[in-house]
Amino acid sequence: MSRIYLDNAATSWPKPEAVYTAVDCYLRENGAPAGRSAYVQADEVDAILAAARAALARLIGAASARQIVFTANGTEGLNIAIHGLLRPGDHAICTAADHNSVLRPLRHLEAHGQITVACVPCNPVGLVDPQNIRRALRTNTRLVVITHASNVTGVIQNVAEIGRSVREHGARLLVDAAQTLGHIPLMADELNADFLAAPAHKGLLAPLGTGLLYIRPGLESELQTSRQGGTGTRSDEDQQPDSLPDKFEAGNHNVPGLVGLAAALRWLEMRGIANIQAHEHALSAQLREGLRQLRGVMLHCDEPALASATRSNAQACRSVGVVSISLAGYDPQEAAAALDANFGVQVRAGLHCAPRMHEALGTLHRGGTVRFSVGAFNTVEQIDAAISAVAKLAAAS
Repeated sequence: MSRIYLDNAATSWPKPEAVYTAVDCYLRENGAPAGRSAYVQADEVDAILAAARAALARLIGAASARQIVFTANGTEGLNIAIHGLLRPGDHAICTAADHNSVLRPLRHLEAHGQITVACVPCNPVGLVDPQNIRRALRTNTRLVVITHASNVTGVIQNVAEIGRSVREHGARLLVDAAQTLGHIPLMADELNADFLAAPAHKGLLAPLGTGLLYIRPGLESELQTSRQGGTGTRSDEDQQPDSLPDKFEAGNHNVPGLVGLAAALRWLEMRGIANIQAHEHALSAQLREGLRQLRGVMLHCDEPALASATRSNAQACRSVGVVSISLAGYDPQEAAAALDANFGVQVRAGLHCAPRMHEALGTLHRGGTVRFSVGAFNTVEQIDAAISAVAKLAAAS
Protein backbone atom coordinates (compact mmCIF):
# COMPACT_ATOMS: atom_id res chain seq x y z
CA MET A 1 0.00 0.00 0.00
CA SER A 2 1.53 3.30 -1.10
CA ARG A 3 1.77 6.23 1.28
CA ILE A 4 -0.41 9.26 0.44
CA TYR A 5 0.84 12.11 2.58
CA LEU A 6 -1.72 14.89 3.05
CA ASP A 7 -0.46 16.52 6.24
CA ASN A 8 1.61 19.31 4.69
CA ALA A 9 0.06 21.93 6.97
CA ALA A 10 1.91 20.22 9.83
CA THR A 11 5.17 19.75 7.94
CA SER A 12 5.94 19.24 4.26
CA TRP A 13 6.92 15.85 2.89
CA PRO A 14 8.67 14.84 0.79
CA LYS A 15 11.34 17.50 0.45
CA PRO A 16 13.07 18.32 -2.84
CA GLU A 17 15.86 15.84 -3.51
CA ALA A 18 18.36 18.69 -3.37
CA VAL A 19 17.50 19.21 0.32
CA TYR A 20 18.45 15.65 1.24
CA THR A 21 21.66 15.91 -0.75
CA ALA A 22 22.66 19.25 0.80
CA VAL A 23 22.06 18.14 4.39
CA ASP A 24 23.87 14.84 3.89
CA CYS A 25 26.83 16.56 2.22
CA TYR A 26 27.10 19.10 5.03
CA LEU A 27 26.99 16.48 7.78
CA ARG A 28 29.47 14.15 6.07
CA GLU A 29 31.90 16.58 4.44
CA ASN A 30 31.70 19.93 6.21
CA GLY A 31 30.35 19.96 9.78
CA ALA A 32 31.59 23.47 10.61
CA PRO A 33 29.60 25.96 12.72
CA ALA A 34 28.27 29.25 11.40
CA GLY A 35 29.89 32.57 12.24
CA ARG A 36 32.49 31.12 14.57
CA SER A 37 35.61 30.33 12.55
CA ALA A 38 37.63 31.36 9.50
CA TYR A 39 38.77 28.10 7.91
CA VAL A 40 37.54 26.95 4.49
CA GLN A 41 34.56 24.89 5.62
CA ALA A 42 33.38 27.58 8.04
CA ASP A 43 33.53 30.16 5.27
CA GLU A 44 31.46 27.83 3.08
CA VAL A 45 28.82 27.58 5.80
CA ASP A 46 28.70 31.35 6.22
CA ALA A 47 28.23 31.77 2.46
CA ILE A 48 25.40 29.22 2.36
CA LEU A 49 23.56 30.86 5.26
CA ALA A 50 24.04 34.31 3.73
CA ALA A 51 22.56 33.03 0.48
CA ALA A 52 19.58 31.56 2.35
CA ARG A 53 18.99 34.83 4.19
CA ALA A 54 19.16 36.78 0.92
CA ALA A 55 16.75 34.35 -0.76
CA LEU A 56 14.24 34.77 2.06
CA ALA A 57 14.55 38.54 1.76
CA ARG A 58 13.79 38.30 -1.98
CA LEU A 59 10.89 35.97 -1.32
CA ILE A 60 9.04 38.45 0.91
CA GLY A 61 10.41 41.68 -0.55
CA ALA A 62 12.52 42.65 2.46
CA ALA A 63 14.72 45.68 1.93
CA SER A 64 17.74 43.92 3.40
CA ALA A 65 18.72 40.37 4.22
CA ARG A 66 19.62 41.65 7.70
CA GLN A 67 15.90 42.03 8.42
CA ILE A 68 15.60 38.22 8.33
CA VAL A 69 16.24 36.50 11.65
CA PHE A 70 16.70 32.71 11.63
CA THR A 71 14.58 30.92 14.23
CA ALA A 72 13.98 27.33 15.28
CA ASN A 73 10.37 27.43 14.04
CA GLY A 74 7.42 29.75 13.55
CA THR A 75 6.56 29.62 17.24
CA GLU A 76 9.93 31.05 18.22
CA GLY A 77 9.55 33.90 15.76
CA LEU A 78 6.11 34.76 17.10
CA ASN A 79 7.39 34.63 20.68
CA ILE A 80 10.36 36.87 19.90
CA ALA A 81 7.99 39.51 18.51
CA ILE A 82 5.25 39.17 21.14
CA HIS A 83 7.45 39.05 24.23
CA GLY A 84 9.94 41.49 22.77
CA LEU A 85 7.45 44.21 21.87
CA LEU A 86 4.81 44.19 24.59
CA ARG A 87 5.31 46.15 27.83
CA PRO A 88 3.30 46.27 31.07
CA GLY A 89 0.05 48.17 30.52
CA ASP A 90 -0.11 47.45 26.79
CA HIS A 91 -3.15 46.18 24.94
CA ALA A 92 -2.89 43.49 22.26
CA ILE A 93 -5.37 42.13 19.73
CA CYS A 94 -5.55 38.59 18.36
CA THR A 95 -8.31 36.68 16.56
CA ALA A 96 -10.30 33.49 16.92
CA ALA A 97 -8.55 32.17 13.82
CA ASP A 98 -5.14 32.23 15.50
CA HIS A 99 -2.97 29.27 16.45
CA ASN A 100 -1.90 28.55 20.03
CA SER A 101 1.55 29.85 19.07
CA VAL A 102 -0.14 33.26 19.25
CA LEU A 103 -2.87 32.65 21.82
CA ARG A 104 -0.64 31.12 24.48
CA PRO A 105 2.10 33.77 24.63
CA LEU A 106 -0.55 36.49 24.84
CA ARG A 107 -2.49 34.55 27.46
CA HIS A 108 0.72 34.06 29.46
CA LEU A 109 1.42 37.79 29.54
CA GLU A 110 -2.19 38.58 30.39
CA ALA A 111 -2.32 35.97 33.17
CA HIS A 112 0.73 37.56 34.76
CA GLY A 113 -0.97 40.94 34.78
CA GLN A 114 1.31 42.55 32.23
CA ILE A 115 -1.09 43.22 29.35
CA THR A 116 -4.74 43.04 28.34
CA VAL A 117 -5.87 41.12 25.27
CA ALA A 118 -8.89 41.38 22.99
CA CYS A 119 -9.72 38.37 20.81
CA VAL A 120 -11.68 39.38 17.71
CA PRO A 121 -14.16 36.75 16.46
CA CYS A 122 -14.27 35.18 13.02
CA ASN A 123 -17.20 33.96 10.96
CA PRO A 124 -18.10 30.25 10.46
CA VAL A 125 -15.54 29.83 7.67
CA GLY A 126 -12.76 31.45 9.67
CA LEU A 127 -12.73 34.91 8.12
CA VAL A 128 -12.03 37.95 10.31
CA ASP A 129 -13.82 41.20 9.46
CA PRO A 130 -11.19 43.98 9.24
CA GLN A 131 -13.74 46.42 10.67
CA ASN A 132 -13.88 44.37 13.86
CA ILE A 133 -10.12 44.77 14.20
CA ARG A 134 -10.48 48.51 13.72
CA ARG A 135 -13.21 48.69 16.37
CA ALA A 136 -11.07 46.73 18.84
CA LEU A 137 -8.16 49.18 18.68
CA ARG A 138 -7.56 51.22 21.84
CA THR A 139 -5.27 54.10 22.69
CA ASN A 140 -2.87 51.68 24.37
CA THR A 141 -2.98 48.99 21.67
CA ARG A 142 0.62 48.20 20.82
CA LEU A 143 0.30 44.96 18.86
CA VAL A 144 -2.18 43.24 16.55
CA VAL A 145 -1.50 39.63 15.56
CA ILE A 146 -3.23 38.00 12.61
CA THR A 147 -2.81 34.61 11.00
CA HIS A 148 -2.46 35.00 7.25
CA ALA A 149 -4.37 31.78 6.54
CA SER A 150 -6.26 29.49 8.89
CA ASN A 151 -4.61 26.15 9.54
CA VAL A 152 -8.10 24.65 9.91
CA THR A 153 -10.17 26.03 7.02
CA GLY A 154 -7.44 27.47 4.81
CA VAL A 155 -9.17 30.84 4.44
CA ILE A 156 -6.81 33.73 3.69
CA GLN A 157 -7.38 36.86 5.75
CA ASN A 158 -7.43 40.35 4.26
CA VAL A 159 -4.23 41.23 6.06
CA ALA A 160 -3.42 44.26 3.89
CA GLU A 161 -6.59 46.09 4.93
CA ILE A 162 -6.11 45.11 8.56
CA GLY A 163 -2.50 46.30 8.37
CA ARG A 164 -3.53 49.70 7.03
CA SER A 165 -5.82 50.27 10.00
CA VAL A 166 -3.16 49.13 12.44
CA ARG A 167 -0.49 51.37 10.94
CA GLU A 168 -2.81 54.39 10.85
CA HIS A 169 -3.49 53.78 14.55
CA GLY A 170 0.22 53.69 15.35
CA ALA A 171 0.26 50.06 16.53
CA ARG A 172 2.37 47.20 15.13
CA LEU A 173 1.17 44.26 13.03
CA LEU A 174 2.60 40.76 13.44
CA VAL A 175 1.64 38.32 10.67
CA ASP A 176 1.69 34.57 11.24
CA ALA A 177 2.51 33.24 7.77
CA ALA A 178 2.84 29.59 8.76
CA GLN A 179 0.31 28.42 6.16
CA THR A 180 1.12 30.85 3.36
CA LEU A 181 4.87 31.39 3.01
CA GLY A 182 6.02 29.14 0.18
CA HIS A 183 2.44 28.32 -0.80
CA ILE A 184 1.41 31.68 -2.25
CA PRO A 185 3.31 34.78 -3.35
CA LEU A 186 3.45 37.39 -0.59
CA MET A 187 5.28 40.64 0.05
CA ALA A 188 5.67 41.91 3.60
CA ASP A 189 5.19 45.55 2.59
CA GLU A 190 2.03 44.79 0.61
CA LEU A 191 0.61 43.16 3.73
CA ASN A 192 1.60 46.23 5.79
CA ALA A 193 3.42 43.81 8.10
CA ASP A 194 5.77 45.16 10.73
CA PHE A 195 6.79 41.64 11.70
CA LEU A 196 6.24 38.36 9.87
CA ALA A 197 6.97 34.96 11.36
CA ALA A 198 6.89 31.55 9.71
CA PRO A 199 8.35 28.09 10.00
CA ALA A 200 10.59 26.96 7.14
CA HIS A 201 9.65 23.28 7.34
CA LYS A 202 6.17 23.75 5.85
CA GLY A 203 5.71 25.68 2.60
CA LEU A 204 9.42 26.44 2.33
CA LEU A 205 10.16 22.68 2.22
CA ALA A 206 13.12 22.85 4.61
CA PRO A 207 13.92 20.42 7.44
CA LEU A 208 12.24 20.72 10.82
CA GLY A 209 13.96 23.04 13.29
CA THR A 210 14.05 26.02 10.92
CA GLY A 211 12.06 29.23 10.67
CA LEU A 212 12.30 33.00 10.34
CA LEU A 213 11.17 36.32 11.70
CA TYR A 214 11.06 39.37 9.44
CA ILE A 215 11.49 42.72 11.21
CA ARG A 216 10.60 45.89 9.33
CA PRO A 217 13.59 48.25 9.07
CA GLY A 218 13.99 50.40 12.18
CA LEU A 219 11.72 48.33 14.41
CA GLU A 220 14.47 46.13 15.82
CA SER A 221 15.05 48.78 18.48
CA GLU A 222 11.49 48.25 19.77
CA LEU A 223 12.07 44.55 20.50
CA GLN A 224 13.72 43.48 23.72
CA THR A 225 15.68 40.25 23.64
CA SER A 226 14.70 37.28 25.78
CA ARG A 227 17.83 35.25 25.03
CA GLN A 228 21.42 36.41 25.08
CA GLY A 229 24.67 34.65 24.28
CA GLY A 230 27.41 34.11 21.77
CA THR A 231 26.97 35.41 18.24
CA GLY A 232 30.49 35.19 16.88
CA THR A 233 30.52 39.00 16.56
CA ARG A 234 31.68 41.73 18.98
CA SER A 235 33.01 39.00 21.24
CA ASP A 236 34.99 41.53 23.29
CA GLU A 237 31.71 42.83 24.79
CA ASP A 238 29.54 41.15 27.40
CA GLN A 239 26.36 42.79 26.13
CA GLN A 240 24.17 41.39 23.37
CA PRO A 241 24.68 43.18 20.02
CA ASP A 242 21.81 45.49 19.15
CA SER A 243 22.17 45.11 15.38
CA LEU A 244 20.32 42.64 13.17
CA PRO A 245 20.31 39.74 12.85
CA ASP A 246 22.75 39.07 15.74
CA LYS A 247 20.48 40.67 18.32
CA PHE A 248 18.09 37.71 18.10
CA GLU A 249 20.41 34.89 17.03
CA ALA A 250 22.29 33.99 20.20
CA GLY A 251 23.92 30.56 20.21
CA ASN A 252 24.85 28.19 17.43
CA HIS A 253 22.61 27.95 14.41
CA ASN A 254 20.94 24.75 13.26
CA VAL A 255 23.33 24.58 10.36
CA PRO A 256 22.13 21.24 8.91
CA GLY A 257 18.58 22.59 8.81
CA LEU A 258 19.62 25.93 7.32
CA VAL A 259 21.75 24.24 4.68
CA GLY A 260 18.62 22.30 3.77
CA LEU A 261 16.66 25.56 3.74
CA ALA A 262 19.14 27.11 1.32
CA ALA A 263 18.70 24.16 -1.04
CA ALA A 264 14.91 24.30 -0.70
CA LEU A 265 14.86 28.02 -1.50
CA ARG A 266 16.87 27.44 -4.67
CA TRP A 267 14.35 24.79 -5.70
CA LEU A 268 11.43 27.12 -4.94
CA GLU A 269 12.95 29.93 -6.98
CA MET A 270 13.35 27.60 -9.95
CA ARG A 271 9.84 26.17 -9.58
CA GLY A 272 8.16 29.51 -8.87
CA ILE A 273 5.80 30.20 -5.97
CA ALA A 274 3.00 31.18 -8.36
CA ASN A 275 3.28 27.79 -10.06
CA ILE A 276 3.14 26.02 -6.71
CA GLN A 277 0.09 28.06 -5.76
CA ALA A 278 -1.69 27.08 -8.99
CA HIS A 279 -0.80 23.41 -8.49
CA GLU A 280 -2.01 23.30 -4.89
CA HIS A 281 -5.14 25.29 -5.67
CA ALA A 282 -6.11 22.81 -8.39
CA LEU A 283 -5.56 19.87 -6.05
CA SER A 284 -7.51 21.40 -3.17
CA ALA A 285 -10.37 22.32 -5.53
CA GLN A 286 -10.41 18.72 -6.76
CA LEU A 287 -10.44 17.49 -3.18
CA ARG A 288 -13.24 19.82 -2.11
CA GLU A 289 -15.37 18.93 -5.11
CA GLY A 290 -14.96 15.21 -4.54
CA LEU A 291 -15.65 15.39 -0.81
CA ARG A 292 -18.64 17.70 -1.27
CA GLN A 293 -20.49 14.98 -3.19
CA LEU A 294 -20.14 12.32 -0.48
CA ARG A 295 -23.03 11.57 1.86
CA GLY A 296 -22.11 11.81 5.53
CA VAL A 297 -19.27 14.27 4.88
CA MET A 298 -19.49 17.83 6.18
CA LEU A 299 -17.02 20.05 4.37
CA HIS A 300 -15.93 23.04 6.42
CA CYS A 301 -15.27 26.16 4.36
CA ASP A 302 -15.99 24.86 0.87
CA GLU A 303 -15.73 27.30 -2.04
CA PRO A 304 -19.46 28.27 -2.22
CA ALA A 305 -19.55 29.02 1.50
CA LEU A 306 -16.31 30.97 1.29
CA ALA A 307 -17.50 32.99 -1.71
CA SER A 308 -20.76 33.82 0.05
CA ALA A 309 -19.04 34.83 3.27
CA THR A 310 -16.53 37.06 1.50
CA ARG A 311 -18.69 38.45 -1.31
CA SER A 312 -17.94 42.03 -0.29
CA ASN A 313 -14.18 41.53 -0.48
CA ALA A 314 -12.82 39.76 -3.54
CA GLN A 315 -9.26 39.73 -2.19
CA ALA A 316 -10.34 37.60 0.76
CA CYS A 317 -12.17 35.08 -1.47
CA ARG A 318 -9.20 32.75 -1.44
CA SER A 319 -7.86 29.85 0.49
CA VAL A 320 -4.74 27.73 0.68
CA GLY A 321 -4.65 23.97 0.27
CA VAL A 322 -6.16 23.10 3.66
CA VAL A 323 -9.45 21.19 3.71
CA SER A 324 -11.24 20.12 6.91
CA ILE A 325 -14.16 17.71 7.15
CA SER A 326 -16.38 16.00 9.69
CA LEU A 327 -17.38 12.41 8.90
CA ALA A 328 -20.70 11.12 10.22
CA GLY A 329 -20.32 8.14 12.54
CA TYR A 330 -16.63 8.74 13.19
CA ASP A 331 -14.64 10.55 15.83
CA PRO A 332 -11.99 12.61 13.98
CA GLN A 333 -9.15 10.52 15.42
CA GLU A 334 -10.92 7.29 14.47
CA ALA A 335 -11.44 8.49 10.92
CA ALA A 336 -7.81 9.53 10.53
CA ALA A 337 -6.56 6.23 11.94
CA ALA A 338 -8.83 4.28 9.57
CA LEU A 339 -7.67 6.29 6.55
CA ASP A 340 -4.06 5.51 7.37
CA ALA A 341 -4.48 1.86 8.33
CA ASN A 342 -6.78 0.87 5.46
CA PHE A 343 -5.79 3.18 2.63
CA GLY A 344 -2.41 4.73 3.45
CA VAL A 345 -3.95 8.22 3.46
CA GLN A 346 -2.19 10.29 6.12
CA VAL A 347 -4.02 13.33 7.51
CA ARG A 348 -4.27 15.16 10.81
CA ALA A 349 -7.24 14.94 13.13
CA GLY A 350 -8.10 17.01 16.19
CA LEU A 351 -8.08 20.66 17.16
CA HIS A 352 -4.91 21.59 15.26
CA CYS A 353 -3.78 23.86 18.13
CA ALA A 354 -6.55 26.30 17.16
CA PRO A 355 -9.29 25.88 19.78
CA ARG A 356 -11.04 29.20 19.14
CA MET A 357 -11.26 28.42 15.43
CA HIS A 358 -12.99 25.13 16.20
CA GLU A 359 -15.31 26.92 18.60
CA ALA A 360 -16.32 29.18 15.72
CA LEU A 361 -16.85 26.16 13.45
CA GLY A 362 -18.89 24.33 16.10
CA THR A 363 -16.43 21.42 16.07
CA LEU A 364 -14.75 21.97 19.45
CA HIS A 365 -17.08 19.64 21.33
CA ARG A 366 -16.62 16.95 18.67
CA GLY A 367 -12.86 16.86 19.08
CA GLY A 368 -12.13 18.92 15.99
CA THR A 369 -12.02 17.87 12.36
CA VAL A 370 -10.16 15.66 9.92
CA ARG A 371 -7.75 17.91 8.01
CA PHE A 372 -6.30 17.25 4.56
CA SER A 373 -3.50 19.57 3.43
CA VAL A 374 -1.89 19.37 0.01
CA GLY A 375 1.67 20.20 -0.92
CA ALA A 376 3.97 20.76 -3.86
CA PHE A 377 4.54 17.05 -4.46
CA ASN A 378 0.98 15.75 -4.27
CA THR A 379 -0.66 14.47 -7.45
CA VAL A 380 -4.12 14.27 -8.99
CA GLU A 381 -4.02 10.51 -8.58
CA GLN A 382 -3.36 10.83 -4.86
CA ILE A 383 -6.30 13.19 -4.42
CA ASP A 384 -8.56 10.74 -6.29
CA ALA A 385 -7.37 7.95 -3.99
CA ALA A 386 -8.04 10.07 -0.88
CA ILE A 387 -11.57 10.90 -2.03
CA SER A 388 -12.21 7.22 -2.74
CA ALA A 389 -10.93 6.28 0.73
CA VAL A 390 -13.25 8.75 2.45
CA ALA A 391 -16.16 7.50 0.33
CA LYS A 392 -15.53 3.94 1.50
CA LEU A 393 -15.39 5.02 5.14
CA ALA A 394 -18.58 7.04 4.75
CA ALA A 395 -20.39 4.10 3.15
CA ALA A 396 -19.34 1.82 6.00
CA SER A 397 -20.57 4.10 8.78
